[in-house]
This record gives sequence, structure tokens and C-alpha cells, in this order.
Amino acid sequence: MKKKKNVAILVLVALVAAACTAAVNPDQANPTQVVEPQTEAAEPITGTAIDNTYIKKEGVEVIYFAGGCFWGTEKLMQSIDGVVDVTSGYANGQSEIVPTYEQVLTGQTGYRETVRVEYRPDQISLDALVFAYYHVIDPTVENAQGNDVGTQYQTGIYYADDAAKETVERITAVVKERYENFVVEIEALERFYDAEEYHQNYLDKNPLGYCHISRSEMTTVTNIIVDPGNYQRPSKDEIRAKLTDLQYNVTQNAGTEAAFNNEYYYNKARGIYVDIVTGEPLFSSSDKYESGTGWPSFTKGIDENTFVLIEDNSFGMTRTEVRSRAGNSHLGHVFYNESNSPTGTRFCMNSAALRFIPYEEMEAEGYGYLLDYVD
Repeated sequence: MKKKKNVAILVLVALVAAACTAAVNPDQANPTQVVEPQTEAAEPITGTAIDNTYIKKEGVEVIYFAGGCFWGTEKLMQSIDGVVDVTSGYANGQSEIVPTYEQVLTGQTGYRETVRVEYRPDQISLDALVFAYYHVIDPTVENAQGNDVGTQYQTGIYYADDAAKETVERITAVVKERYENFVVEIEALERFYDAEEYHQNYLDKNPLGYCHISRSEMTTVTNIIVDPGNYQRPSKDEIRAKLTDLQYNVTQNAGTEAAFNNEYYYNKARGIYVDIVTGEPLFSSSDKYESGTGWPSFTKGIDENTFVLIEDNSFGMTRTEVRSRAGNSHLGHVFYNESNSPTGTRFCMNSAALRFIPYEEMEAEGYGYLLDYVD
């Protein structure tokens, strides 16, 4: 009996020792060690994706953005009302590697610096988040953003379900029309691992830390007024059917209507002007002024986020074209340092690209939330 008792004690000691050995952090033992990937959570976000720290909350959805250095992308997304949590991490690299920052920094792992964004769709749409993302990145540059170069800085949007996939692909189709070269990855999430704790909320901990997103870009996105999720672009056939030949030529072919002979140049009524294609609100009558040019002119828009500004070198001139965010409709051009503008800025728009909503009809047409923007 004594011999059997000794054997039992030895077995117990061996089991305890094995358990202690297994508890050692492999990254502490060898930061570049290749280890087996984490097992899937009890309720993985998709049938194949791995994100062990994500916990689904009622009324909250998730999307993953790789936008260069994750410090700035994290701060940007945190600044948007309706976003409830943002986590910096690494996405979609080599499946046999559980990444550390030192590994990812080599550019050899395939992992992208990525942020997991959890948001309430009843407060902010995925459309708005995706457009905000595109507002601050350069989608034409591969493996780089700002001053950062390397595969870890490749841009990408990684979706976790079919509904997010549809939204991301729909908006990306609109954005791609603006560029000859487009290199943003649009893929299903395969795996996501949280970055080290010192990377989380980095710019809150280090207010003077590096950020590749400018303050003006950050401020514009933070001050979003118009949610593009409410103004989705119709199909090409629907656009063709709803527009006149002039409206179609202006909005879809970047045409220009005749000066002084258009619908809204002389309009002095109170109300707002919206994109003829999507209904996305653009301008208030409060900011309309007599420019003498023959086209409706405004000193500013209701929400800067609703405009996309593109360099236009047509007709031997260098101008700044203005397109609508959600519809990608050609609206006109914007000019700066204009002596006859109260602010020095003139948005020179085509009436054919706009629809006017009288102040008295705004509430009934769903624009009641903008009444305060009309004097």
C-alpha cells in the first residue's frame, strides 16, 4: 500500500509540473516563436473566423478596418457617436502565427494593423463608418499610409457576416469609381488578435504621439451630421429612369448646364438642396449667395462629410471637382479666395445635380433634423 501511495504522489507532482509549464506565455519565452493559433470562441463571429476577445452584445455590430497605423484609425473611430468600443490588433495574417508587434513589424507575417470597431446601428450606420474610413485613407497606395511603409500598413476592410459584406462591397463600388488605381483589400475576416495593451487607446495615453490622420480630417469625421446610410445610391438603371437627360449628363458624365438658364440660380426660397440622385442633403439656403456667375453658389455645405473633392485638370485648367459622397454625383466645383464670397469659398453647383426641399416640406420629407440649419 505504501508503494502505491508513493506512486500516486509522484504522478500528482508530474501533472502539476506539466500544468505550470503549459501556463508559461510562449511570447515571453520566445517572441518570434511560431505557435498554434488560438482555438475558436464558443460562439465565433463566422464559421471560420477567429477573434477570441470579441463578445457579441445585443444591438451592437462589428466591422474591422486596416487603415495604416492603428493608433490613428482607432482614435478616429472612437470619435464617432454610435461607436461603443474600438480595439487595436492584427488581422488576416499567416494562420500558423499568433502575432506579436515585433513579428508584425517585420512585414513578413501578412498581418495588417487593424482595428475592431463595435457600433450601434441604430445610432450610426455601417455606411457612415465605411465612408469615414475612406475619407482618411489613400486607397491607391499599396502597403503604405502616411509615413508608414510595410505590408502591415496595407489598407483593408474585413467583414464578419454577409450583411456587412453587402454594405462594404456596395460602398466600395461607389468609391472605386473615383480612382484609376484601387488597392484596398475587401475580404472576410479570417483571424484577429488584440495588440499589446500599450497599443490600446495609444493616443489617449500619448496625446502628442504620432498620427497619420490630420487634425482637420479627424474633426470633419467627428462632426458628422448626415448619415449616408439613409441615402443609398440607386442602381444604374434606376438612376437613368429617374433623371432627365440634362440631370443624367451633369451627374453621371460630369457635364455642365448653361449659366443663368437653370432652375435654382435665382431661387431665394428657404430650404435645403439635396443630391438629385440619392436625396443626401448638401446645402442650406442660409449659405446661398448671389455670386454673379450664373450658377447656384454657396459659402459652405451643411456637412463637410457629404462632399468628395477631386483634382480636375480638364479643359486646360486645374480645378477642384465636388462630388456627392453617397451617390458619387458630379455636383460642380469649389473655388477658394473668392472676393465676392462672404467666406472666401464658393461652391459653384449645377442646378441639374440638385433638388430643392422647401423649408415647409422638410419635416414631411424626412429632413426635419436639419430645420435648425435653415435661417
